[in-house]
Amino acid sequence: RKVCKFCVDKVELVDYKDVRRLRGFVSDRGKIVPRRISGSCARHQRQLTHAIRRARSMALLPYTAE
Repeated sequence: RKVCKFCVDKVELVDYKDVRRLRGFVSDRGKIVPRRISGSCARHQRQLTHAIRRARSMALLPYTAE
């Protein structure tokens, strides 16, 4: 069984400014990786989705693959 990377690192809140970490949870097509593949828990997956969407709106992450 996969372990949540955020729980292991004791991350309380997933930050939208941490682009390097968020990029690992976006596929090569630009889609958000689902929980069953990423292995993150439900709480952190919700925070992750919110952070990725916020980072996209602020142009820190692309919406699509280049």
